[in-house]
Amino acid sequence: MRHYVCLIAFFLMLSGCGDDSVDRRPDALGPEGEITVVVDSTTWGGPVGDAVREVLAENVLTLPRPEPLFQVQRTNLNSRSLDTIIKKRKYVLIAGVLGEDTSVGRFLAASLDSAATEAVENGRNVVVQRDDLWYQNQVVVYAVGPNPASLASRIYNAKGQIQDAFTTQIRQNTEREMFKRRRQTSVEESMMGKHGFALNVQHDYLVPTDTTDFVWLRRVLQPENWRSVFVHYIDNADPSLISPTWIQETRNALTEEYVQGNVMGYATIDNRRPLQSENVNFLGRFGYETRGLWHMVGEIEGRTVPIGGGGPFVNYTFYDEAQQRIYMIDGMLFLPNPKYDKREFVRQLDVIAHTFRTAGDEMAAQGDGA
Repeated sequence: MRHYVCLIAFFLMLSGCGDDSVDRRPDALGPEGEITVVVDSTTWGGPVGDAVREVLAENVLTLPRPEPLFQVQRTNLNSRSLDTIIKKRKYVLIAGVLGEDTSVGRFLAASLDSAATEAVENGRNVVVQRDDLWYQNQVVVYAVGPNPASLASRIYNAKGQIQDAFTTQIRQNTEREMFKRRRQTSVEESMMGKHGFALNVQHDYLVPTDTTDFVWLRRVLQPENWRSVFVHYIDNADPSLISPTWIQETRNALTEEYVQGNVMGYATIDNRRPLQSENVNFLGRFGYETRGLWHMVGEIEGRTVPIGGGGPFVNYTFYDEAQQRIYMIDGMLFLPNPKYDKREFVRQLDVIAHTFRTAGDEMAAQGDGA
């Protein structure tokens, strides 16, 4: 979750919430997807380090080859590293045992008041997120426990919370970077006027298909490097239709019709590889997130067979109650060159999906900003 109550009572060093003055601090530094982990070397070699690595660097199996969810860079804590490295990084996890005679343990003990100490010892509030702590566009997560085994267990249990904290900030920072150049606002306005929704459109995307209920955005850098996002919707829809099976069948029908090869064949889900589907709250709407691989297939002698080409995709299918519509937003990547990791490119497609808004959303946003 992104919105936490200001934890003045827990972290004396983190006070200062509610300042309405303009924040003139510079942006935090570091590549997207890289987490700076502040853990003592002895702790890193034990169960706490195992838990951190499993939570942050677990393999993403829905890519052509497994890649870690985040890149993890561990650093020791000392006065120099705190000022020159840790405080400046975009994404930081500080994990330690309260009261332990280590640099991180002493740092936490000096930062926590008695109420916080008691809470940690009793197993409460042991994972705390702090946004823009030292620099702007930064997220720092504290994981604190009374002993290594307990702390490791709490990190495992807070896996979703920790991953979401970093994923949400990475998405925001990536969106800022992606759209700092010219956006095609005329295309966005056309989408909104014709279909009642819009996505942010980068300056070099084209619109090869725009039909009654299907819009396809495509960015082709070269024949062997393209990405695309399509949106399909169904009016007067029954939300009970939405299920993992229905999503797969609908997606395959759409890509067979619209996403075809230059010579022959069409795109479809590659069921030979892992496919992940889970319930999500997509921008306040009930839906499913589906991730997996697609590939090109063709009909040869009456059989459907792979004919080469493919890549990862991310799909959000959800129900918009105000419009009584089912939406499917799908991002696809084609980048077969093995020297390029695919994780960050898929993140960019995920960012575009999360710029989705309806006319009602825009009106609500204008009202909130009034």
